[in-house]
Amino acid sequence: MKTTYSVSKVQSNLPRVLKEAEDHVIAITRHDETVAYLISKERLESLIESLELMSNPKAMKAIRDAKAGRTKYLPLSALDED
Repeated sequence: MKTTYSVSKVQSNLPRVLKEAEDHVIAITRHDETVAYLISKERLESLIESLELMSNPKAMKAIRDAKAGRTKYLPLSALDED
């Protein structure tokens, strides 16, 4: 869900808009054109983590292999075996 506010509305209601941004993306407009987005810290961290994974060729190969059923999963107890 995305909510849109004008710059002047954001300026006059900043505490409420910040609280609302914890739950969903806020679009900020100037003259009916979107100029910025306000998102929560958690959502931003999630986006950054996704981008980091997507830029890692080994991680992407592991994900593709897992989706294709080519990954062998072992129980954690297998780590104890020497």
